[in-house]
Amino acid sequence: MKKFAIFASLLLLTSCSSGGLSKPNESSFVSGNGSAVLIKEAARKPAPKISGETLAGGQFSADPTRVTVINVWASWCAPCRAEAPTLEAFSSKNPKIQFIGILTRDNLSAAQSFAKRFNLTYPTLVDDSIIAGFRGTLPANAIPTTIIIDAMGRVAARISGEVTVAALQDLLTKVSGETINA
Repeated sequence: MKKFAIFASLLLLTSCSSGGLSKPNESSFVSGNGSAVLIKEAARKPAPKISGETLAGGQFSADPTRVTVINVWASWCAPCRAEAPTLEAFSSKNPKIQFIGILTRDNLSAAQSFAKRFNLTYPTLVDDSIIAGFRGTLPANAIPTTIIIDAMGRVAARISGEVTVAALQDLLTKVSGETINA
């Protein structure tokens, strides 16, 4: 009986690991539930520097004096595909707000096709090591994750999982102090 328990445990552990050989798929990531967190102004911490190479091949540096929406995404992620039109619409209707994507766990050609399919006009950075800079504040804990940085360069809010129009509009209005167009 003891040998069976050990064998079953090993089988369970090895079946949960891809060994780093397979590419990510929709069952190999943590998906958030859309929960939103807003940090009180007095408790906000500085955001990391957001800059690097873009999906289009250029260089981009975020303006730390603008309210910024950072969306961590991957082309193979169903919630990312579902929220892409919402994020693009908000970006187009609210030019004062800076929108930036951060690609994670994906390949460039699939990501470029995704950006073209959803007509993403805001830049997407391809170096997901930027995500590590959010530790100690509101880290990207799921794919997708949307982080909002206030106009003082501080981490202000996070949506873990697919954004909704209502949640994004509410957080952006609270962080920017202005009425946001949905």
